[in-house]
Amino acid sequence: MARNTDMIKELRKKKLKLRHATYLRGSYSSPPDVPYGYIWSPHLVPKPKDWGPKIDVVGFCFLDLASSYEPPESLVKWLKDGDKPIYIGFGSLPVQEPEKMTQIIVQALEKTRQRGIINKGWGGIGNLAEPPDFVYLLDNCPHDWLFLQCSAVVHHGGAGTTAAGLKAACPTTIVPFFGDQPFGESKCMPEE
Repeated sequence: MARNTDMIKELRKKKLKLRHATYLRGSYSSPPDVPYGYIWSPHLVPKPKDWGPKIDVVGFCFLDLASSYEPPESLVKWLKDGDKPIYIGFGSLPVQEPEKMTQIIVQALEKTRQRGIINKGWGGIGNLAEPPDFVYLLDNCPHDWLFLQCSAVVHHGGAGTTAAGLKAACPTTIVPFFGDQPFGESKCMPEE
């Protein structure tokens, strides 16, 4: 399966007819007069006073996918058969040792006597031949529907997943991998 960056490169080249762009190219190489918009709520983290007029905090972006989503019957039945589960998923991020990560997740759920939904995503987690009855393996599901069914969410800290968890009022634990994800973790943690 192609990595996210490979998919973006292919889209840029074949569909959009754009030139090759290096993945690491970012704000440090852009002209200083280019405007930026950060997609988090200014009610969660206000725009810093020293950012100036070309940088703004524009709020979260939400997709309304729940209104047209038909969950699989097996998921609906599994959800009805017990307490609200914990969602665990890391989206498209590659996990270095997906089998080990999956075992850690399953063991944590077992030790805490929790039910869990493992979103397999693109990272390779959740590859179980016979999942225990307290685990549901999920390929894809709109977060705006799923998180309303969950007691908590554990995820990578991406902007969209963070926003969906906050909107669903789900307690959140962020396991950041890279980029801006540690920022999401620090902003979702209560002050001591």
